[in-house]
Amino acid sequence: MYGNKKNNSSSYGMAIGMCIGLSIGTAIGSVSNNIGLWMPIGLSVGMCMGLVLSHRNEDSDEDDKDNRDE
Repeated sequence: MYGNKKNNSSSYGMAIGMCIGLSIGTAIGSVSNNIGLWMPIGLSVGMCMGLVLSHRNEDSDEDDKDNRDE
């Protein structure tokens, strides 16, 4: 129940993407003196990156399962 690898891998991908996006958005915002604008933009981009990472993890997990069955 709690040890489901599929749920854990998707949450890790989302967390990593959000952290990267938020840090990039904060860096751009501090350089341009407009953190209020760039933090949410960075967070949004990071969430999109997290979705891509989580789907990539799910695809590789399915490939691994297929290879084990053969």
